[in-house]
Amino acid sequence: MSPRVSVVTGGARGIGGAVTRRLAGRGDLVVLVDVDGPAAEVTAAEVEAAGGRCRTVVGDVTEDATVERLVGEVHELGRLDVLVNNVGDFRPASRTFLHSTREQRRRLHDLNLGHVLEVTHALLPVMVEQGSGAVVNNATVEAFRGIPGHAAYSAFNAGVVAFTRSLAVEAGPYGVRVNAVAPDLADTDQTPAAAMLRGRDPASVPWWVPLGRFGRPDDYAGVVDFLASDDARFVTGQTVAVDGGTLAASGWYRRADGKGWTNLPDRP
Repeated sequence: MSPRVSVVTGGARGIGGAVTRRLAGRGDLVVLVDVDGPAAEVTAAEVEAAGGRCRTVVGDVTEDATVERLVGEVHELGRLDVLVNNVGDFRPASRTFLHSTREQRRRLHDLNLGHVLEVTHALLPVMVEQGSGAVVNNATVEAFRGIPGHAAYSAFNAGVVAFTRSLAVEAGPYGVRVNAVAPDLADTDQTPAAAMLRGRDPASVPWWVPLGRFGRPDDYAGVVDFLASDDARFVTGQTVAVDGGTLAASGWYRRADGKGWTNLPDRP
């Protein structure tokens, strides 16, 4: 049986890099798409050194030319089993929505929602024709709660969740499943733990996160791997929060004195 072919956008570093390594480690031929050429080459070399297979497409996935080259790569391979729409960013950020510019909002749209629609639209026909496939989108827990200063980012990710749910219904009859993950507190190059702490004591993290720590890239990659696997063959239209419990807590925090929980957290 031929190995699966998987596409991972933003697949060089952070969560995307962990997904690339995870899928290649299970035997997939991974097509890694990333705007950072040197990082893409490093990840591809690491995959191949570990016995896996990886091709790279270097370019901005929000641009038509990059999507066209990706489609050409998939057509050359002759199949597509897994599409991971991983690219997303809260930047360019503004102090408030009122201070944001049209250019910032458009870029946030392209980074968080627009490319998900365009890449999926371009590659879904391959899955439909072969009668099978799995799409996994990367959203955020901020799609489900308010995030001051990032209203547009939250809105576009809520769009990813809605798109995931609706496309799952539409694509199901063709044997294609569509799911998503919603990360929070990912300690990556894009959102390093030090930046999230902003000088606060790391010992405070268990007060804020029910599972008591920040997430590591492979925490998210493992859930993506599951949703893309045959173990999830009867799962579609779902968005799984991978957040250490922060969304479930919904504003509740451990008390500093250890005596229960509070929705009025202690002063940092």
